[in-house]
Amino acid sequence: MAGRSRATVVTALGITQTLSWASSYYLPAVLADPISESLGLSRDWFFGVFSAALLLSGLMGPIAGHAIDRRGGRSILAATNVVFAAGLALLAAASDLAGLVLAWAVIGAAMGFGLYEAAFATVAGLYGRSARNAITGITLIAGFASTVGWPATAFLAEVYGWRGACLAWAGLHLLLALPANLLLVPPTPPPAPAAAGQAAGPAAAPWAMYVLAGVFAACWFVSTAMAAHLPRLLQALGTTPTLAIAAAALIGPAQVAARLMEYGFLQRFPPLASARLAAGLHPIAAGILMLVGGPAAAVFAVLHGAGNGLLTIARGTLPLALFGPAGYGLRTGLIAAPARILQGGSPLLFGLVLDRAGPVWALVLSGTLTSLAFVALLLLRPPKP
Repeated sequence: MAGRSRATVVTALGITQTLSWASSYYLPAVLADPISESLGLSRDWFFGVFSAALLLSGLMGPIAGHAIDRRGGRSILAATNVVFAAGLALLAAASDLAGLVLAWAVIGAAMGFGLYEAAFATVAGLYGRSARNAITGITLIAGFASTVGWPATAFLAEVYGWRGACLAWAGLHLLLALPANLLLVPPTPPPAPAAAGQAAGPAAAPWAMYVLAGVFAACWFVSTAMAAHLPRLLQALGTTPTLAIAAAALIGPAQVAARLMEYGFLQRFPPLASARLAAGLHPIAAGILMLVGGPAAAVFAVLHGAGNGLLTIARGTLPLALFGPAGYGLRTGLIAAPARILQGGSPLLFGLVLDRAGPVWALVLSGTLTSLAFVALLLLRPPKP
């Protein structure tokens, strides 16, 4: 691997993933209002287009994974930096709804090829079954994408306007992320084909992929819904606006703390144990919040955030542990596709339940989905050594 250490590869991928997430998934939170106002569109139109981009990214995921399996991850990730830059440049040049749709279509395609699943497949190709620490390291760094991205986008938009902010992110893809992926990530052949009989056994049966797809879809639906509605949910349960925001702010540190725990203590256990813990924390948190109400807001945020932090890692480590590195990219693309698709609709659907049925029923919905995910994970068994 041309003398590149694993730490160098993980750091490079963590930084480029931070940039990719910050300039795509987390961009609308800051730029939705100025872009909508400038183009004479409602926020509903803007987020409708953004949701369509998430749908497109989910559909592109399996194609991206198959490409990485055949060609290795470095060239795919580098190409997505160019596509991200092109999409952001188109967004900066947009003057109407058609321009907005075109820009987010290009960005959505880049998201399908260039976010976590692609980075995870890259290190799976490099390190095989020992890639668990590398996957955890990437998520530890890129877990700060919103922490870095939101204030950076706000600053750029204030100084240069929203169009200048988009162009600045495009430039960072070309000047920072592209060289990092090309120079610091080693070229790697696709994983070796599975040996005869390797795919046999319960863990590798197709139904296990369906189980994982359902688990991640349910958990990611809840994660995205909470990201959009948590302060409002807590206020509906009697928490003051100030305390609701303060409690919601604990999610980020809880995610990082859980990922550090995964990097250390949880390495003693199989990834399936971490995934079960990730799925089980939210229903516990939801039950506490329903019983206690607003005073338990901080407890809920910490437990939910910790589960969410572990879940991101499980998206990469669990398929690797169950199925091995052969065909990893295509498998993770297929498994992640339903979750990517549901992400686009979860804020709307959860918001409707919260507004029309109330906060308790909203928690019943989120708690039920994650409880079903936990039960589904109990049906899976780790592969035999």
